[in-house]
Amino acid sequence: MSARICVSILPKNTAEALKLIERAEEAQADFVEVRLDRLEESRNLHNLVKCTDLPLIATNKLQSERGFFLGNETQRQQTLLDAAKKGFEFVDVDFHSPKRNETIGLLQGLKVKTIVSYHNYERILSTSTMKKILDEQIELDASVCKIVLTAKQIEDNLPVLSFISFASTTAQLVCFCMGEAGKTSRILSPAFGAYFTFAALEKGGETAPGQMTIAEIQEAYRLLGIRQ
Repeated sequence: MSARICVSILPKNTAEALKLIERAEEAQADFVEVRLDRLEESRNLHNLVKCTDLPLIATNKLQSERGFFLGNETQRQQTLLDAAKKGFEFVDVDFHSPKRNETIGLLQGLKVKTIVSYHNYERILSTSTMKKILDEQIELDASVCKIVLTAKQIEDNLPVLSFISFASTTAQLVCFCMGEAGKTSRILSPAFGAYFTFAALEKGGETAPGQMTIAEIQEAYRLLGIRQ
């Protein structure tokens, strides 16, 4: 079993992004998610791709999705397509985007891997509901299916981990719980079959509630005997 970690960064400009990607490499990340929603300009995205051998994921979150992008859906789509054309290996498409199907089709035409991501910032979902979302993501031919929920208590992690254990046999799945109570599934989801989990580069650099640092997750894997 291989436990992969994706470091998520939220740079203000490409110079900062280059430094953060270099540090993620030094920290032995397996992927880097570049959040584009705070980026002041995106003219030099190709420089980010050229600076690393790590797979880069382009994500652009609207304010309604707890992100920082001030543009509209068409502008967000254009930013993601630009990242794809500049060589990003993965592009994250929001499950609820009104341009979801159109964006996925354009990305697939560019031979870019798509991550179709569903987020629920309030609660976990029933197994049947998670299965329904996953089935729709698979129908969209997503390269990676992402389902991220919110744990209110530690017990909420259990049905999510159980879902991962069987659902990950049908798709490359990223699935865990956000929030302080969700740290168990953040750490253990790869052990149950998830494609990777997310981490911050350092304290203060979190891009989602309950996100741990890559060093903290790596230490947990060492203590638990989970191989990276």
